[in-house]
Amino acid sequence: MKSIDSEQVLQAKEEVSPLSSLVRDVLTTVKIGIVNSNLMTAFTGVWLAVWMTGSSWSSVIFPVLFVLIGTALVIAGGCSLNNFIDRDIDPLMERTHERPSATGKLGGKTVLIMGLSLSITGLLALLAASTTAAAFGLLGLLVYVLVYTMWLKRSYTMNTVVGSVAGAVPPIIGWAAIDPLLQSPIPWVLFLILFMWQPPHFLALAMKRVEEYRRAGVPMLPVVAGFEVTKRQMIFYVSVLVPISLLLYPLGLVYIVSASLLDLTWLVLAVYGLVAKDTIKWARIMFVYSLNYLTLLFLLMIVSTFFN
Repeated sequence: MKSIDSEQVLQAKEEVSPLSSLVRDVLTTVKIGIVNSNLMTAFTGVWLAVWMTGSSWSSVIFPVLFVLIGTALVIAGGCSLNNFIDRDIDPLMERTHERPSATGKLGGKTVLIMGLSLSITGLLALLAASTTAAAFGLLGLLVYVLVYTMWLKRSYTMNTVVGSVAGAVPPIIGWAAIDPLLQSPIPWVLFLILFMWQPPHFLALAMKRVEEYRRAGVPMLPVVAGFEVTKRQMIFYVSVLVPISLLLYPLGLVYIVSASLLDLTWLVLAVYGLVAKDTIKWARIMFVYSLNYLTLLFLLMIVSTFFN
């Protein structure tokens, strides 16, 4: 009886395997990690807007659902289109060579249709939340796909900076579901925080993968200008980020003290890069810290509202 059960389980696993593989390929293509991180920042925009405006969650539940679903779909669509466009250079990089669009597990036409479908559906969902949310969703999508992926990424070192606009709009999109007129400066401060956060984050990644970018012909700053120039630029962005993050002082003392510790730790780490003997190891630490910084800072924004 046990042997029969084992065979049935094995057969069931074999039957599920193709579906599991497809789900995994789709999640990889839409870059589910990027979707999740952007959803976190969009939700923070929603949360702070509800808190600042004194709205009740019951009165805004539908706009909130539409804006979160729409944000996720637009980002997933943009990432799919990014994979469609980059399927010629992705096989040249270790970080991206196993993407389904690069290996051919998902054909180019499939990825293109998926990207367009997700993007359009997401924009419609954002439109149901508010016209402002849809407008900023469209702005982020166009910057990411057309300006960054199709133009700047392969031509100019400023690709990282300009591309940061796309990654900085989710909190504004979230806020716009509650306050379409964007009457508070807070969503713009959230935008600036994310805008200044992205260059040192992605430049750390570019330093780690410098030879891969060089091989793929992508003119990231470490490839074109070298590590020393890249380090100085990273220090600049982190140092500017410190006072910007403190513009959220209305969140109270808990936020100010905790954010200051996060900021100063990152700044010290960035400056240490000037004397670090193992640059690649330092870049790895910078990259990991940047991820933790973003998660903790935005979580801190939400938590701080409970102390006010």
